[in-house]
Amino acid sequence: MVGLPNIDRSHVVKDVVADLLQRALDALIAEGKLPLTERPAIRVEHARDRGHADLASNVALTLAKPARRPPRELAEEIVAALPGDDRIDRIEIAGPGFINFFLATGARNAIVRTILEAGATYGHSDAGAGRSIQVEFVSANPTGPLHVGHGRGAALGASVANLLAATGWRVEREYYVNDAGRQMDILALSVWLRYIEAHGEAVAFPANGYHGAYVRQIAGALQAKEGDGLVHAAASVAHELPPDAGDGGDAEAHIDALVERARTLLGDDGWERVFETGRHAMVENIRQDLAEFGVVYDRWFAERGLYTGDAVERTLERLRRSGHVYSHDGAEWFRASAYGDEKDRVVVRDNGQTTYFASDIAYHLDKLERGFDRLINVWGADHHGYVARMQGALRALTDGDDRLEILLVQFATLYRGGEKIPMSTRAGEFVTLRELREEVGNDAARFFYVLRRCDQHLEFDLDLAKAESQDNPVYYIQYAHARIASVFSQLEARAGTWDRGRGLAHLDRLGTHHETELLAALERFPEVIAQAAANREPHRICYYLLEDVANAFHTWYNAETFLVTDETLRDARLALVAATGQVIRNGLELIGVSAPESM
Repeated sequence: MVGLPNIDRSHVVKDVVADLLQRALDALIAEGKLPLTERPAIRVEHARDRGHADLASNVALTLAKPARRPPRELAEEIVAALPGDDRIDRIEIAGPGFINFFLATGARNAIVRTILEAGATYGHSDAGAGRSIQVEFVSANPTGPLHVGHGRGAALGASVANLLAATGWRVEREYYVNDAGRQMDILALSVWLRYIEAHGEAVAFPANGYHGAYVRQIAGALQAKEGDGLVHAAASVAHELPPDAGDGGDAEAHIDALVERARTLLGDDGWERVFETGRHAMVENIRQDLAEFGVVYDRWFAERGLYTGDAVERTLERLRRSGHVYSHDGAEWFRASAYGDEKDRVVVRDNGQTTYFASDIAYHLDKLERGFDRLINVWGADHHGYVARMQGALRALTDGDDRLEILLVQFATLYRGGEKIPMSTRAGEFVTLRELREEVGNDAARFFYVLRRCDQHLEFDLDLAKAESQDNPVYYIQYAHARIASVFSQLEARAGTWDRGRGLAHLDRLGTHHETELLAALERFPEVIAQAAANREPHRICYYLLEDVANAFHTWYNAETFLVTDETLRDARLALVAATGQVIRNGLELIGVSAPESM
């Protein structure tokens, strides 16, 4: 396995069954009884209803057509060719040709040994085969603090990256700092206006400026650094500006004129100092906020860097040479409609300025040139109209390569006391990610954010997230882990010790209904990780831990006594308890949630 210890997977019975089926098919092919030229893929799944079987395969159904045989007849022939194995109790054929496997008790219980030997890597695989993948997520404009909407993208992106790393991919996590656009100019203007306001120069604050309290804080930092060296009289700032929206004018025209006035009064050097003060303060605020949320990046890529060199022009020239960009009405257009977009898109305006789309293409070309095998972007759902053109641009740059995958994250709505909490980012009235974390904690925030598919709206119930009851899913899972720790604390308090070797040697003592259910749940963990990673769906981990593992453990805990006088039974049960704790820790780590030992 790539980057993983050499773990003996012979106890993972799903793999055992797949191997037995493959050997049976190889024998039938060699004997000329199965007219296939290639070795078929084998799928073995855990049976949905464990009363019918432990494992099942539809291989006979999938091979019936190429083998030109009725599936049930083919299933009978496959079963007859299966090598014997004492880990299999019996095999049955069901329905049109499903092959059902019933495991021997020892085979089912051996998963405990596998988990304890693998430890923190149990469930991991080498499916990614060491290929490289970049996950770019959040990438919010550094014009204000992260709000609860950004938090969902952060939790999703971080969890998807963790899942990919657990399945053998080489993952790079990246934040694209959008620090070169008009909104950044408006932030710089807003900071400067608050700065001169603090020096007694009252200028009417623009309707489209940034109104949040954080702007005043940045203005305070600018004052501490610059003193009054960047102050200009209010009259010179406001002289002959077009009217703002409140005076019957155009808010956009007013603020653009204000930006130009500020640039003129401050000069290039002064404007850059104001701009950089705002940019640095917000990027560091975002970086700290995400780090405290458990989200750390390998790289922060600044959009401004694309303009210090020739990245944008070089990208456009490449598209021009390949015929993907054409001129019309004085502007240059990318042929986005050729790639499924509703219309072509401007990359160079008629005034010669490049568009944000042009810089975005250049950024993605930079990603490609860094050699990633796969790219994932996590965007807010409001960017859905941007997907086709961006994927089209990459296909144009790579002659049809579909390397870019885009996950759209729907909005998160907060509720408290059953009432929706209104938010307006324009007015600066929103719940920040930091405020959310302070109220419910990192664990609840990370868990609830990924509890739904990213393309589904999320209703975040603050009261539920804070509840210490089994109704709170993250509490219920963490409480299972705390109970596990308490079992070993109780053993220690009784001056007892767990003999792990004795427990593993007597796993055959595990056989109650509750133990069998829990063992089956734990054995499924690698499959759940693989599916969650392949589908970019960390919510599968949440529901697996909640409905399969925690529920099975709590049920067993309430029904059985673990610390019995029979030492072999006690140690076998403690081995299962320890394995359960390992799986809970491994699963919670993938979604960025802690596994406390006490609650």
